[in-house]
Amino acid sequence: MGKSKTTKFKRPQFNAVGLPVNAVKEVDVEEEECGDDSCPAAELLEKLQSPSADMREFACASISRVVQQSQTIPGFLQRDAVRRLGPMLLDSSLAVRETATGALRNLSACGGQEVCEDMVKHDVMTPLTALLRECCAGFESAAVQMKDQKNAVEDVANEAVNLVWNLCESSNQALSVFNKAGLLDLVIQCLERHPHNVELAISAAHCLHTVTEDNPELLCSMNTAVLGALEKVLLSSQPGMAPTLLRTLAAGTLWNTKGSLPAARQAQTLNAVVATLSQCLDLDTGTLIPELRQAEEIRLRNAPAVTDADDRAAAELAVEEMDEEEEAPKHKRNGKAVKVDNDFSDLLPRGKEELREATALLTAQQTSLEIIVNMCCSDDPSDDEWEEESSSDESDMGPDGLCDGVSNLMSPLCLSAEVHGALINHSIPEKVLKKTEFPRTEAMDVCHQNPSWRSLIKKMQRVQSRALTCLHSILSTMDAESLGGPAALQGAAQHLSTLVFGAAEIPKDEEFLEAVISAMRSLLQMIASKNIPQCMTPQQLMSLSEAATRCDVVSVRVNAVAILGITGSTLAKEKGTAETLQMIGNALLQVATRDADLVVNGEALDALFDVFADGDEAETAAKNIQLLPALKALQPVFKAKIRKEGRGKYSPQQLCVLDNIKVNLRRFIGYLEKVVKK
Repeated sequence: MGKSKTTKFKRPQFNAVGLPVNAVKEVDVEEEECGDDSCPAAELLEKLQSPSADMREFACASISRVVQQSQTIPGFLQRDAVRRLGPMLLDSSLAVRETATGALRNLSACGGQEVCEDMVKHDVMTPLTALLRECCAGFESAAVQMKDQKNAVEDVANEAVNLVWNLCESSNQALSVFNKAGLLDLVIQCLERHPHNVELAISAAHCLHTVTEDNPELLCSMNTAVLGALEKVLLSSQPGMAPTLLRTLAAGTLWNTKGSLPAARQAQTLNAVVATLSQCLDLDTGTLIPELRQAEEIRLRNAPAVTDADDRAAAELAVEEMDEEEEAPKHKRNGKAVKVDNDFSDLLPRGKEELREATALLTAQQTSLEIIVNMCCSDDPSDDEWEEESSSDESDMGPDGLCDGVSNLMSPLCLSAEVHGALINHSIPEKVLKKTEFPRTEAMDVCHQNPSWRSLIKKMQRVQSRALTCLHSILSTMDAESLGGPAALQGAAQHLSTLVFGAAEIPKDEEFLEAVISAMRSLLQMIASKNIPQCMTPQQLMSLSEAATRCDVVSVRVNAVAILGITGSTLAKEKGTAETLQMIGNALLQVATRDADLVVNGEALDALFDVFADGDEAETAAKNIQLLPALKALQPVFKAKIRKEGRGKYSPQQLCVLDNIKVNLRRFIGYLEKVVKK
């Protein structure tokens, strides 16, 4: 115990469904599960066999729409939808290929991990790989034929890349196929279309960012052509928010594949990666979002008066879907839980360019902050006692740790000084702190006023939460001098204090609370270690602790009691603090006794050890709250709880820490007994 967590971000699956609603005619869907003959699945799947390409296209497009209602998915799976849709990926009609791939894409996105595993089991990767290979071979010829018109082959490729992405996010088997079937080169070809088709390139970049994380087998395929394509995107200068997102994803992919870079290019590439993230964070969403909304209003005023009803329906559904992203499901890959960040921006009709740009901006900033968090994290599981150990192991990488010919100079331990220097040189700590501010009122107002833009409110709040998590990581891995010294740390503490205590009551949003309390813990640890006066009063911290103890998120409660421990151990060195120490001690005892989670109980006990370890004020407070008899009564209960609940509910690392706390509790009781006898 005694050190704060630094959580590594897993890439969220980009759960964008493929076809806009206006591509699909309405299909009536029963509200109940489709278990009988009235289910549309049977009729639509039968239409896939029609000799008419138009009918096959209609069937695929209808399936694409219907499966967005999750209660219909079992009906399709029971009727072998995956096996029947698979051959449609290689249909003689391009339109059928696109709609069939879109249907499978929506099925994978809306069906979750089990459906993805089932799709891979039914060998969907074989026709999908063949489709993507044909698409890439036809890029140039299609471009010549289409000239300035929409490139149908690239539209099919976009659906295919998104389906690959969804499957690889959720299935180790799909990832293995990706590694072995040469899909990396095909997705890179899609990425290289960025000067002409940024939408396809972004889908490819999202896919690459996902498949390159914790995938040492793929490092062997990272040749100079692949790295060169990524660097070319990174150094591109196309204006706009979508190209900014593209460059950010390329930066994340290069970071994931840092071990493959030739030693001579490592420092230069690292600097370019951090520079890209820095430029993204420089963008002011508080100004840009109102400007984009104003641009949309001007465009609509100058557009024809009649708006396509299907476009309106598409926008409304997109808003509904994006609003539902708050309760994201969790998938697992490589044994790790991955919180899925649903993003349905692809549902927006093509007339919503400004909203797409705003969404791309916020996604780019969120992604940038997540990449910085990962830069600050060691890959060593022992650095975080409370996290489950990853099933991905360096032993998978071969005897030398990396594939033949790949440099090991950019491993996290060797790179830390270089990363530190790059982050400081590009003023990343200051920019991250700026992003922890609440979203600007002007941006919030324009989003509240327009239903289509309302989903951006949650995205802006998420950027703030990611910035707070990022600040926590920076504080956990950098020294006080690098961060500007005592004055800068006090300023940061004042800022966090304003975020938490500035309103009439402490914010209750769990995502915000989890992020801000982890940042506050890291900052208070640093301030205490440097004997810097802090601006938050014990009473404020007590109110924060009380709010946190009512939160369902375990890490929030853990960090809250740790903050009380940090504050109490600092106060114990000062005169006249016994009364405040009593207040803190009672609060910690209550958590150690009553919280349902053993990890929180352990953190509370650890905090008690710190607060009452030494000093006259601590001795006085311990006697006044009857700390010794309270801990004696708690000791057998804590031991029994570890025996009863420990093995099945907690990881080996957590149990190891809890066992240490159990030993320390016995020793601390012995120490208090000696104090009483003095």
